[in-house]
Amino acid sequence: MKKSLAITLSLTLLLSSCIVSKKKFDEMLAQKIRAESELMDRSTKLNDAELSNRSLNSKVEQLKQDSIQLTGEIGGLNQRFTTLTTDYNQLNTYYKNLLNSSGKMNRDLSTQKEQLLAIQENLEKTRKVNDSLSNSLADREKKVKELEVILSQKEKAVKALKDQISNALLSFKESDLTVKIKNGKVYVSLAEQLLFKSGSIEVDTKGVSALQQLAKALKDQKGIQITVEGHTDNVGMAKPIPFMQDNWDLSVLRATSITRILTKAGVSPRQITASGKGEFSPLVQNSTNENKQLNRRTEIIVTPHLDELFKILEAN
Repeated sequence: MKKSLAITLSLTLLLSSCIVSKKKFDEMLAQKIRAESELMDRSTKLNDAELSNRSLNSKVEQLKQDSIQLTGEIGGLNQRFTTLTTDYNQLNTYYKNLLNSSGKMNRDLSTQKEQLLAIQENLEKTRKVNDSLSNSLADREKKVKELEVILSQKEKAVKALKDQISNALLSFKESDLTVKIKNGKVYVSLAEQLLFKSGSIEVDTKGVSALQQLAKALKDQKGIQITVEGHTDNVGMAKPIPFMQDNWDLSVLRATSITRILTKAGVSPRQITASGKGEFSPLVQNSTNENKQLNRRTEIIVTPHLDELFKILEAN
């Protein structure tokens, strides 16, 4: 039935395209090229954001390791300082005793005095290094604590956002959509059967309702960025049409359709990016019909802004 419908649709579109003027065809080709360019640009931005997030976590771990190392160094310097202080006190006592001795000890006294001065100089240098390390350690510990506080706040905010989205979509079946937290982001995964008919880019009524409910939960969230990702299985199109050649085009156009519904329902266009990954990011292998159904999905990824964290790291 689906195959017959697809063939009929393809023939209809083919016949229709024959009567379309060359100007119209050129316009549709230009739209496709622009869409592909925007896809590449937005995919690059997403990859940059993920790299930035991994770099941020790496710097936090490095700060913690530096703090542990500095703590060990200060402990060693404190022991050295204590030893030098003891030596100084012993030599100072010996020096005072020598002052009360006979003149034959003068040469020894001069030598001991030089040793005392050298120890005093060494003590002062050690004290300065110790103070510098202590200040550096205190600064690093302060930055680590600030980062940990902000990360904790971000985690709580992401958890609250996930709960808010889940509550907004409670009326829909778990087989149609899931809401999860992964890598500090909220992933809303919507199955194809909730949104589209096979090969279509027009969102079904039930899917529109789900997206409108989602938009209500997101539209007042100013500190987030939203990415709409279209995904397909590995089954190619029965017959490509001028504006949709393959699964990649299908995934992009589906993401664009969903983006329009979200923005129409109140989500700011400045906060949302539409992209398509075609068949190239499957959840599972496309080995069975059930697995293919799982891979035919749309993922709406909600990412919190990390401006405060970047400011702390730049200040370092």
